[in-house]
Amino acid sequence: MFKDKSILITGGTGSFGQVFVKELLANHSPRRVVVFSRDELKQFEMESKFSDSRMRFFIGDVRDKERLQVAMQGIDFVVHAAALKQVPAAEYNPMECIKTNILGGQNVIEAAIASGVEKVIALSTDKAANPINLYGATKLASDKLFVAGNNLAGSKNTRFSVVRYGNVIGSRGSILPKFQKIHDSGENVYPITDERMTRFWLSLGQSVDFVFRCFSLMQGGEIFVPKLPSINIVDLVKSIDPKGVIDIIGIRPGEKLHEIMCPEESSRNTYEFGGYFMITPAIKFFDAEIDYETSLEGEKGTIVDDGFEYCSGTNLHFLSVDEITSHNWLLTE
Repeated sequence: MFKDKSILITGGTGSFGQVFVKELLANHSPRRVVVFSRDELKQFEMESKFSDSRMRFFIGDVRDKERLQVAMQGIDFVVHAAALKQVPAAEYNPMECIKTNILGGQNVIEAAIASGVEKVIALSTDKAANPINLYGATKLASDKLFVAGNNLAGSKNTRFSVVRYGNVIGSRGSILPKFQKIHDSGENVYPITDERMTRFWLSLGQSVDFVFRCFSLMQGGEIFVPKLPSINIVDLVKSIDPKGVIDIIGIRPGEKLHEIMCPEESSRNTYEFGGYFMITPAIKFFDAEIDYETSLEGEKGTIVDDGFEYCSGTNLHFLSVDEITSHNWLLTE
């Protein structure tokens, strides 16, 4: 699909972008890969790391639609990974989060349509399902924008879909590197907000692989949700340090005990496939009749039971301490 094509990734110097670009260059033979981000130092470091003639770097912010349109000229596919993601920071700086995650998302949509991009996948988060924090609320709004973007495209061929997943292990700001740093320093006290807390769990490589697959699957308007294991945060500590001491510090602003990726209220629009769920649009597209029940791979999906909810706390698949320990997550990428 990506052979001799041009791909742009917003926020491409981040953890996801680094792995995505590495996989793209190594195994998909693109003609051009454009990294669009606002940090010149990270771009310089990434350019030095990859040193590939197919790479292009655009300094810009998704808040700037004109700059996005310049960067998207001749682009076939876009991955929208740029976002302000830190929950506490968003609570204290709400308008900045809104400008990047919502207004920036709309800019990506309009620039993609104006530039004739073929397919766009926006990365989302479990925090967008039944959000209780500002970050999650902005990502929910962003998800809605990208789904509705298929109507905004009108007669043009640009299609938009969303990929939603849980905690990406080893990404900047995630809990595993913090716990590993405590362990490596010789300390044995691990701060946890609540011992009941659970999270969905996947590696950077898994998240990248799923996005690649969804480009082949997408018809426009879907929210793709991979089937993932859950972990208990206490078990994560035990996997790093069996003798570790748990320090309960209390829930942070906007934090949940458990995360949801398919909310109960969307069950009537949710199909289950072999390795993923698909939340189909609640709105009707004016110019297309799409058979979401049958994937482009020919797999037949099954509508989930009414009231179904895909929650990290009630997930049927939990990783044990041994299973967490057996996979050195920090070194797999």
